[in-house]
Amino acid sequence: MSDTLFTRIIKREIPAQIIHEDDLCLAFNDINPQAPIHFLVIPRKPIPTLNDIAEADCALIGHLFRVAAAIARDKGFAEDGYRAVVNCNDHGGQTVNHLHVHVIGGKPLGWPPFTERRKSGA
Repeated sequence: MSDTLFTRIIKREIPAQIIHEDDLCLAFNDINPQAPIHFLVIPRKPIPTLNDIAEADCALIGHLFRVAAAIARDKGFAEDGYRAVVNCNDHGGQTVNHLHVHVIGGKPLGWPPFTERRKSGA
């Protein structure tokens, strides 16, 4: 897999507002936030999509969600609630081929979460 935006952030080739870092993952604020709170939790291991998670990755994936919940608690919005989302491939809205968990909160979130995404020029 070639370097993605996220692998370049992990390597510190691109700056990011990092809010958590450990041996397995990195969390940083989204550069295009969709709510008052919007950060990403990414594995250091480059897993392209949700479809590419192997059996050996199960503990890592659980760790990503535990980190998301810990950050929510530490930042004081866990009790109010938030959304943790993993997009997969184009129709799912994934724009970077490196698995990542969006953590979105800081306001009441409606349902359905998003409207249909249109292709450019459509």
